[in-house]
Amino acid sequence: MRAPIEWLRELAEVDPRAKGADVAASLVRVGLEEEDIFGGEITGPLVVGKVLERTPEEQKNGKTINWCQVDVGAANGTGEPQGIVCGAHNFDVGDLVAVILPGGVLPGNFEISARKTYGHVSAGMICSAMELGLGEDHDGIIVLTEYFADRSETLTDLTPGDDLIPVFGLDAETVEVNVTPDRGYCFSMRGIAREYALSQGTPFVDPADLTVAEATGAGYEVRLSDDAPVDGVPGCDRYVARIVRGIDATASSPEWMQRRLTEVGMRPISLAVDVTNYVMMLLGQPLHAFDLDTLSGAIEVRRARAGETLKTLDDVERTLDPTDLLITDGGTTPLAIAGVMGGETSEVTESTVDVLVEAAHFDPVSVARSARRHRLATEASKRFERGVDPAVTAAAAQMAVDLLMEHGGGTADATATDVGTPAASSSITLDPQLPTQYIGLDYPRDEVVASLTAIGCAVSDEGESLLVTPPTWRPDLVDGPDLVEEVARVRGYDQIPSVVPRASAGRGLTHEQRARRVVARTLAATGLVEVLSYPFTSSQRHDDLGYAADDARRESVRLANPLQDEAPLMRTSILDTLLDTLRRNVSRGQRDVGLYEIGLVTAGGVTPLPVPPGGVRPDAETLARITGGVPAQPRHVAIAAAGAALPAGPHGPARAVDPTDVVGWTRALGAAIGVELGVEAAQRTPFHPGRCVAVTLPGGAVVGHAGELHPKVCSRLELPERTVAAELDLDAIVAASGEPVRPAQLSTQPVANTDVALVVDEGVPAAAVAAALGSGAGEDLESITLFDVYRGDQVGEGRKSLAYRLTFRAGRTLKTDEVSGLRDRAVAAATSATGAQQR
Repeated sequence: MRAPIEWLRELAEVDPRAKGADVAASLVRVGLEEEDIFGGEITGPLVVGKVLERTPEEQKNGKTINWCQVDVGAANGTGEPQGIVCGAHNFDVGDLVAVILPGGVLPGNFEISARKTYGHVSAGMICSAMELGLGEDHDGIIVLTEYFADRSETLTDLTPGDDLIPVFGLDAETVEVNVTPDRGYCFSMRGIAREYALSQGTPFVDPADLTVAEATGAGYEVRLSDDAPVDGVPGCDRYVARIVRGIDATASSPEWMQRRLTEVGMRPISLAVDVTNYVMMLLGQPLHAFDLDTLSGAIEVRRARAGETLKTLDDVERTLDPTDLLITDGGTTPLAIAGVMGGETSEVTESTVDVLVEAAHFDPVSVARSARRHRLATEASKRFERGVDPAVTAAAAQMAVDLLMEHGGGTADATATDVGTPAASSSITLDPQLPTQYIGLDYPRDEVVASLTAIGCAVSDEGESLLVTPPTWRPDLVDGPDLVEEVARVRGYDQIPSVVPRASAGRGLTHEQRARRVVARTLAATGLVEVLSYPFTSSQRHDDLGYAADDARRESVRLANPLQDEAPLMRTSILDTLLDTLRRNVSRGQRDVGLYEIGLVTAGGVTPLPVPPGGVRPDAETLARITGGVPAQPRHVAIAAAGAALPAGPHGPARAVDPTDVVGWTRALGAAIGVELGVEAAQRTPFHPGRCVAVTLPGGAVVGHAGELHPKVCSRLELPERTVAAELDLDAIVAASGEPVRPAQLSTQPVANTDVALVVDEGVPAAAVAAALGSGAGEDLESITLFDVYRGDQVGEGRKSLAYRLTFRAGRTLKTDEVSGLRDRAVAAATSATGAQQR
């Protein structure tokens, strides 16, 4: 919202010396956000000029220019007439015009200088309204006698050479305020001025305080017929209709009104439109003007019917939704989408004689939904969405009627229509100690009462408590904390000290948080790069990854309003989105890429949930049903890599990443938080059936899978061949971890190594053999390492030889026969469990 300071002076006491920055600082002090400060873009000399000579000269291109001699007084330093070339023709000798001389600067940092054009040296420019930023008119230059026709006293004082910058108000500044959603009343000069007066502790002049014509039953008939209110709230709870007859719709808006509309960022259009816009910017109440002759019946406010359409003022035919609130002619013909935009059929045109002025109070939710549904963000909808003061409706209509009569020459009907009764503001019981408790500063009871009264609340004593009734323009004040914020901002947010809280002893990160950080650091230390991807995917991605029709990962939550229509589903696997990130990096020339992501997945679909009534807290059973119906969202960690695991160098050629790398990374993250993850052969999409392992907890529970992606998956996703990946349930791994990993104590005893080679069937996993050896070797076994795998004639077809090194260490020096005995026990256990035979 732009607030011209000169307009602000009419509604609040502003120090004559105050600049835009001072006003902005005062508004910031009471919680409004400064966006920008406009004004002062034009620098002089911009002066009054009197045309002494005008000589038309036709050019070779057929264009006629005027070579003018203009009296600019002493502004040019010589007092001699100024020679200026002008292409406009709407002036004559003797006219007073606006002249900017060399050295002056127009909006857009356009500097004026003397230059040769059309065979003359033109020393300056005779300006149009558009060139000075005073409007859109650029068909001709400004003739001051016409421009200030309604300000004769201004013309009397003007002589050649006088400075025009203050006369046009071009030295005036405008402060732009960023209005937050809870401060809808500040989308008006009335609201901005109220806040400025509050910051200064000075009086406020309410522009809505005017005499309003009394409504009678003989006014234009209006019916409020909302048969489908949103959440039980009627779409329109007050509608004021006033009629002005016999206006001249072609009459121009007064210069002061056009200037003010331009200052607040609106374009003057016509008298009726400018009047409604002016009142809206002053009072915050959007208005609409209907051509009365186009109406055939009563005004009826109702919901749209299936199949109805309306051609709005932006020349777009819109199909209406049954939840759209409409203004209709006799209940049959749609005239406007309530609070958003009017239709073409009842638009005020140059032939309009009689006007019906509408001022109404519409439900913010209903207007917001219609505006978003039709993608119509208008000045009216922007205000209705945030809440318009229902008490100002009649005053806004009266002001519009008065302005139309004054500048359009019409007469108002003696009757008026005012139907509907807005809901009264609910009172709030407030403990006067609450501001002190919340803010941490001392706010005496008297200050609390004075602050709430200053913002417009009605405050009365209720024993130890206060009964506070918010003003009609503050629908955002609904409870005690809201009032606490008001008390704090009236004194000033700058009065609240910034104190860094001190953490109590024994507090800090939870075990889960520490474990997740350890996992992230461990993976980063291996050379992987952490990324974050949007958790949205599609059924096409499920197809690309080869999920079966009955795969549980296809059961996903569908978003009602997705960011992209191509990705409407919540991911059930991080690989759904992480592989896109890998592909994007590879496609941009990054050949060797290793990525990891820690994030949430959504498991399963959404069950039907109960919809509790608004305004009250749901009971325990309803809350339990809602909580139980929300799908689980476990935290996973996923890895994806392609290219070289070890680049080429002096040590030798590059080594491509393979499944053993990704398995190693998964086991490393488990070891970092004290969980020894196991692996066993498995088959699971999207992995290669022969190069995939299931990652297990010590108890055998599967927490994820790792391996090489299936060639078809790589092809469909445009990934490099032999891309490897893994995905683990991080929540399950963290839950299995105990205290943080502590370094093992070093032993001074020597180790004893012994090797064993076992022949097993090809289908027996090496991990199963190692586990069996470990179970039989006893507690003195320190480690088992697989160092060789042999397949060949010596072991027979369908068989393989696995060579392990067993390392033992005890609290004493082990003897050879003890180590041999431990080895034999280990082999026996492996033979019993896997059928292994020692070579």
